[in-house]
Amino acid sequence: MGSRSHSFGAAIGLVCSWGAAQADVKDPLPDSLSLGGVTLYATIDVGYAYQSHGVPLSSEYPSGLEFDAFTTTRNFAGSQSTFAENGLEQSKIGIRVSEPIVDDFTLIARTDTGFNPLSGQLADACKSLISNSSKPQGEQTANGEGSRCGQAFNGVIWGGFSSPRYGVLTIGRQHSLQLDALALYDPQTLSYAFSFLGYAGFNAGGGSTQAGRLDNSGKYVFTSGPVHISGLYSNGGQDTGVLGKAYGANVGVTWSRLSVDAVYQNSKGAVNLRSSFNNATTPNPVPTPGLAAYISNNKSYNVMGKYVFEFGGSKDKLTAYAGYTHIEKAHADYTVGSAQNNYPISVGININDTSVYDMEWVGARYAMSSGWNFTGAFYHVSQDNWTIGRGPAGHDNLGCAAAGLLCSGDFYEVSMVADYIINKHYDIYGGLNWSEVTDGLANGYPGTTVGTSGSQNQTTIMWGFRIKI
Repeated sequence: MGSRSHSFGAAIGLVCSWGAAQADVKDPLPDSLSLGGVTLYATIDVGYAYQSHGVPLSSEYPSGLEFDAFTTTRNFAGSQSTFAENGLEQSKIGIRVSEPIVDDFTLIARTDTGFNPLSGQLADACKSLISNSSKPQGEQTANGEGSRCGQAFNGVIWGGFSSPRYGVLTIGRQHSLQLDALALYDPQTLSYAFSFLGYAGFNAGGGSTQAGRLDNSGKYVFTSGPVHISGLYSNGGQDTGVLGKAYGANVGVTWSRLSVDAVYQNSKGAVNLRSSFNNATTPNPVPTPGLAAYISNNKSYNVMGKYVFEFGGSKDKLTAYAGYTHIEKAHADYTVGSAQNNYPISVGININDTSVYDMEWVGARYAMSSGWNFTGAFYHVSQDNWTIGRGPAGHDNLGCAAAGLLCSGDFYEVSMVADYIINKHYDIYGGLNWSEVTDGLANGYPGTTVGTSGSQNQTTIMWGFRIKI
């Protein structure tokens, strides 16, 4: 524990020293890089991390490291001390368009792509699974599921129009409504290093990470006074990670300092990529006949809220957050298709008895006028027992006794972050994240863990800096 405490203290000390030096920091960057209605934007987030348990850095996995114990790899290989990336935010580059066209209508568009600044590669979760398919447990680099799979625009790419009277309509590759809401109501703002909601992507896709970003979709948002509503519909596609249709709805209210949203999401034929251990051992260049997967019909219900406390004449603010998600994953009648970016899949199992997950989170962020932000958060996930069948349509009802990972289990995460905002372009941060999985969610980790008992935990300490234009 001594080395971990020392590392965390050093990280916080470094943040403090940067904060004290604010007056000496020069800012050569312009306020924005805009020409007409077109704005270039970018983020680079790099730093250093220590993990009590983990696997080495990946040049392909979107977060670089596996930042919490909620992971399909169950592949800890000892402590890790390494340069790290994307702790608070996915490094990215993109373009925004906002150009008035007629009356009160504005043409809008946005595109961005995520990359790993330590390797210069596009973020590609699917490729990280392939790279580790021939490696035994304990010898892998970071890998796992994700909707960023090396596409030229692995974030979003959409266009449309907005009007104060008629609302906002956009069409293209877009965030799910659930992901949009989580970005507002996660106290750690979807951080990879310090938030389950940001790292796993599981909640954003309503149970399947591939459904967090939807190709071939249309989204409509309308605001009237304190009330806002939105809807999303996607055709899906055989090479998009969601093989059938997907749709969602959101209703929210913002009243004074209180904001509350309720979100429903439904995806037919969502692809779920399994562990790299389930893939063929000789990928050339992709495991034959494809990445191990199963396909599910998902639905989720969500309620999220936040309240802002202000302190008299001070500009300091304390924001309290809370949220709840219920997810159900059921059998889907799809046997062939592809993951995002047309990565081929091999459907080896299917869901027989619906898998159910409940998630809760609370947290608070104290933002000071001096530039300091202090955030703490707690996340909890519970998994119920569920059963599977062999192949895309088998009815074997294999459950907890046959495969421990199908047993009920829990996940817990506690995180703390100190972030000093030097100016609109630069900030520096340090934080700690402790997470633990138990019972079914811990099944498969090295050691004595079995499906109905046992646990595994991880502590991550990271400091870093972020540059934004």
